[in-house]
Amino acid sequence: MKAQLLLQGQCAHTTARHFWRKQLSTRRCSTSARCSAIREAQISLHRRECSAGDILEQHLHRLESTEPMYHSFLSTNTTAARAQAQAVDQQIAMEGTDGLGVLAGIPIAVKDNICTKGLPTTAGSKILQGYRPPFNATAVARLKAAGAVIVGKTNMDAFGMGSSSEYSDYQSAIMLGTAGGSIRQPASFCGVVGLKPTYGRISRYGLIAYGSSLDCIGPLTSSVEDAAIMLTVMAGQDSHDATSSATAVPDYAAALQPLHSLSSKPLAGKRIGVIAEMMQGGTAPGVATAVTNSIKHLESLGADIAEVSLPELHLALPAYYVLAVSEASSNLARYDGVRYGLRHPAANLRSMYNDTRQEGFGEEMKRRILMGTYALSAGYYDAYYKKAQQVRTLVQQALNKALEQHDLLLSPVAPTTAFKIGEKTEDPLAMYKEDLMTVHLNLAGKLIHRLHAQCTANDRTG
Repeated sequence: MKAQLLLQGQCAHTTARHFWRKQLSTRRCSTSARCSAIREAQISLHRRECSAGDILEQHLHRLESTEPMYHSFLSTNTTAARAQAQAVDQQIAMEGTDGLGVLAGIPIAVKDNICTKGLPTTAGSKILQGYRPPFNATAVARLKAAGAVIVGKTNMDAFGMGSSSEYSDYQSAIMLGTAGGSIRQPASFCGVVGLKPTYGRISRYGLIAYGSSLDCIGPLTSSVEDAAIMLTVMAGQDSHDATSSATAVPDYAAALQPLHSLSSKPLAGKRIGVIAEMMQGGTAPGVATAVTNSIKHLESLGADIAEVSLPELHLALPAYYVLAVSEASSNLARYDGVRYGLRHPAANLRSMYNDTRQEGFGEEMKRRILMGTYALSAGYYDAYYKKAQQVRTLVQQALNKALEQHDLLLSPVAPTTAFKIGEKTEDPLAMYKEDLMTVHLNLAGKLIHRLHAQCTANDRTG
């Protein structure tokens, strides 16, 4: 069902793109196994076959028909979105299509922990209830500058603390992931493409912090080409974020080769390492089978496959959670009811702090704040936080050494397929283990691309 990095398969998934795409002429895709929704929309706009307003209305219709069941949005921005789409159509009518941005007229949803000027931004938590940022996150500003139409803000676990959105302080959504796998896990569960960029490639300015040294912004799309286009738009150095990379941003989509130009062995000479530890232990049989089948497919395309043992990765999950909750306990200390978000009426300042946090923080948030505060306390800092940082260095060194010998590394995204709502909420440790196969890459700050691995109905039950 799921594999990260270079896996490509056939899993079908109905998205909003397919809804409106049926009403447009079908075109052969030249660059990827799945056609680029962005490219198709741009072609239709340039040929005047449809308007930006038409594209938006098709997505809004889909949203209205499914939202009562899925609760995937915390807020929508239909009035402003229609105005943005209308502006694109007016630009085409008056100036033609030459000056259109690469995302002109493309509807985009933004996760609720990324700031959007004037729109509710709560990070899925009651502690930020009513907060409307006075600025856009850098990633959002760049999307809008490229012509994107912001439809609304999607549901999530409060501050990203969870793996299923069941820890949202509002109504649960269907699978939106965590800070350790918030791009790859939902992409895996929903059968779409997810790209977690290298740490610093996309500015974190305007991203509501959970674990500052671990957080990344990245796209979820329906094709590899769309992910490349989105990354090109959002990436780049930002004066607001000292950790952003100064490396020049190439046109990632332009680097993709058309399918018709590839040989029968397009991966000849490429060395792919399969992480042995990620294929053992708690990996469900169906997941292991799907990844094994994909490995055989990669071999048929000419890749040299070798097993890589990285025993240090068994230390990654506990180290990640020590670091993540420690950083969270520090970052979340700012939510006290004084400056923004929820404020509980009280007779004095201390009571306001206590009552606001008691009401605004959910059980999972309180659990992680307490764990993080404990790990950072004077008597336990060296035993937990310092040791977790040392493990982080070991994980980074192990991955760097493996990547010196291989072009890329491959593993499943999660040990299981998408689990049922309510299946893991009573067992926090079981929920934490869903991050087993993603967090080591967050610790190392590496780029990860989640692509499709073919699965069958029997595999999904494994």
